[in-house]
Amino acid sequence: MTGLSLKGPISDDQLPLVEEGGILVEGEKIRAIGKFDALRDRWKTVGVRYLEGNHSCIPGLIDAHTHICFGGSRANDYALRNSGKTYLEIAETGGGIWDTVTQTRKTSAPQLVKGVVKRANRHLKNGVTTLEVKSGYGLSVEEELKMLYAIQQANGEVSVDLIPTCLAAHILPKDYNGSAAQYLFEISTQLLPKLKADGLSNRIDTFIEESAFSPEEIAPYLQKAKEMGFDICVHADQFSTGGSGVAAQFNAISADHLEASTEREIELLVQSNVIAIALPGASLGLGCNFAPARKILDAGGALAIASDHNPGSAPMGDLLTQAAVLGAFEKLTNAEVLAGITYRAAAALNLGDRGRLETGYLADFSVFHTHHYNEILYNQGNLKPCMVWKNGELVFDRHKH
Repeated sequence: MTGLSLKGPISDDQLPLVEEGGILVEGEKIRAIGKFDALRDRWKTVGVRYLEGNHSCIPGLIDAHTHICFGGSRANDYALRNSGKTYLEIAETGGGIWDTVTQTRKTSAPQLVKGVVKRANRHLKNGVTTLEVKSGYGLSVEEELKMLYAIQQANGEVSVDLIPTCLAAHILPKDYNGSAAQYLFEISTQLLPKLKADGLSNRIDTFIEESAFSPEEIAPYLQKAKEMGFDICVHADQFSTGGSGVAAQFNAISADHLEASTEREIELLVQSNVIAIALPGASLGLGCNFAPARKILDAGGALAIASDHNPGSAPMGDLLTQAAVLGAFEKLTNAEVLAGITYRAAAALNLGDRGRLETGYLADFSVFHTHHYNEILYNQGNLKPCMVWKNGELVFDRHKH
């Protein structure tokens, strides 16, 4: 992925390939990339690992938007949606996000950790080496801290890098005895300082939607978060527009979802350098339109692709499958899809040390048993990595599992 742009379209013939390639790893980072024989001749004393047969190696995948810290299940929501109920109708009758909040609050911290570890390891086996994880199912200072401490603990128990994000501004809690403004003020004054003090998260997310927070309600909260030095990201334009404007106003790193975005919202994002994150898993889970990925790229935008793995609207959690499906429906080149789940996703997490196979980058990569990289997306997630390397270490070998 070296030399490819952060923004705009990419043709497949722009994708740099190294035939008969090798990777020289030193510590956690890539020391050199090139022809295997040339690397071996230059560094004669280092250990060598040969891969017999045809293999294709790509950077470790980066999933920049998930909600894998939760309790319970929302299988009933899925059945209701498929029987004709809308997302909002289900939420109004006790389902939706609040159902998961209730179940997550009942789940002990050790059980939350166990769940995150289990799901993170599943992502790892599918080639994901960096995984963003949101809170947002606690919706009180105490319960949000429980979730973020669980994510922090789980990060020490898995090979994947877990990137925590505070989504305390998910919805107004049904049991909160006050206004949206009062809740957001409480979170900003009691929770956000604790995140900084304990190193729990440097990222603040919010859900801007008719069923959550309006642009006007959320503005003071995001202003406070920005003044405290947090990176901002936004759940934007999922069912109605408004979130993209907020993302542009606060110079957010990313605006995620965008299924309802129009030409106006795309223009706002492109002009403000906000990275658009398409979440095809939510479209598949809800049975709705995909984000306008092709239009975003053609307008000169930066497009990342993430799974939105969560118990309600996106239960699949298979990034590679979803990215391949999005590519087919939105007519994205293979290079654009791979960029969206590697270095462009890294940029959406403000991480400049991963997402490319390049000297100085983290030695995060996935190896597929195939003669050509096109086979990876062609199989739409059915071709899994045979090996995954994280920080220079072989952390998953399918032959041994």
